Order: sequence, then structure tokens, then C-alpha cells
Amino acid sequence: MITPLRNTLLSSSLLSSSLASAALLLSAGAASAADPATTRVKIEAALQSDVRSEAEVARDANRKPAEVLEFFGLEDDMKVLEISPATGYWSKFVGPTLCENGGELVLSVGVSADYRSDVMSLPGMSCASAINDDITLGNLPEFSFSEGDFDMVLTFWNLHNPSAEGRANLNSAVFDSLKSGGIYGVVDHTRRHMQPTSRAVGRRLDPVLIIKEMLDAGFEFVDFSDMHYHPEEDLTQEVGTPGVRGATDRFTLKFRKP
Repeated sequence: MITPLRNTLLSSSLLSSSLASAALLLSAGAASAADPATTRVKIEAALQSDVRSEAEVARDANRKPAEVLEFFGLEDDMKVLEISPATGYWSKFVGPTLCENGGELVLSVGVSADYRSDVMSLPGMSCASAINDDITLGNLPEFSFSEGDFDMVLTFWNLHNPSAEGRANLNSAVFDSLKSGGIYGVVDHTRRHMQPTSRAVGRRLDPVLIIKEMLDAGFEFVDFSDMHYHPEEDLTQEVGTPGVRGATDRFTLKFRKP
């Protein structure tokens, strides 16, 4: 019987201890948090923009972008780093949400020429910029981002691409780039706990392993969401398999720099 992600995570002693401290962090920060409803309204408005393709809009029901960004605590005046933005699914509404209120969106790690010409030039993206052109998911040596002082760093379905060493280098660079109290939000495809690597699960990750790697990098674990939990998904097939693609079980994890 396959253990649901929520039960797998809660059964981990590593996560259980982290959740206890996370509750204190959340309660301490609640009083000073900006009104999340204002940012949520702006995100919802940006999702209606006609710059988004029909294919992107069709993914919204599954990806739940407004809910994800609200869970991570996005505020519309933040300085945000998005790692490996691909074709700009997230950037097209994160950028306008930030740019409207004096925020900033910075892109890094594998920012393509097409992205620069097709996405960064769109209306509402005037606060967007790209850094570290030489860094890609396939080339993650020890490095530092050329900008810092970020309030939030986001990456979606990317952590499965680098090696464990590459992820460690990336997580270290992210940690150094964030302000104290800054948030690192990640989403990726779920692998069963302790399942060995194989071609079928090569683009999946054990969420407990990711939590351990983040703690090793110095982050505090804040929370997880099961909004992308798919109980019908058996976690054994390659994520691009017809019938599985777009419907994988995914973990959504939130970390904080102390």
C-alpha cells in the first residue's frame, strides 16, 4: 500500500521536530505580515492577462498558482528570485504582480534567449531582470548569485534536474542570497521515501530527502502543503508518461532562512 505524502511526511521524525519549531515561527510572524488578500487579488488579475497562452491557462486548475503563491507568502512589494523559469509560466503573473507595487523579479539559472525576448519584454514585466547567465541546471558548481537581499526564492519542478552535489551548491547560493527571514519555496514531483534511483523515477524526488538537504544548507523548515497530492498516482512511472504527465503527485515545501 502506498503511503500518502502527508502521512509519509508526518511520520518522519525529521519533519515532526521541524513542524514544532515552524509553528512558533509562523505565529511570531503573523502579526507583522502584510495583507495577503491584496496580493492574492493582484495574482488573480494577472492570471487573467491575455499574454498567457491557452495551454498555460489550461494548466492552472492542476498547478493552482494563486494558492501556491499565497501559501509561500508572496507579497506584492517583494524582491523575488525565480530559478530556471523555462518558458515563463510563473513569471507571466508573478512579474506583473510585483512590478505594479514596486517589487522586483529576478531570473536566474538557465534563462534562455527566447525567454528574454518573449517573456521579459511583455507588458507588466518592467521590473524583471536576469543574472548569472553562465549557470544552468546542468552546470551548478559552487557559485554565488550576482544579486542578493531577496525576500523570496522560488523554483518549480527543477530540483530533480541537478545531481545531489548540484542541489547542494544551488541551495547554498540561495541561502546566501536571501535576507534573514527570507523564504525558499519549492515544488517538485514526489518519489517514494527511500526508493532507489531508476530511469522511471529519475525526475522524482523524495520530499524527506529534500527537507534534509535544506536543513543541511541552514534553512528552517516552515510548512508543507498537500494541495498537489494525487492519491491515485502510484509514484512509479516516469513523469512524462501519457496519463501521468500533468497529474503527478507533487510536494510543495516552504523553507526560511533564520
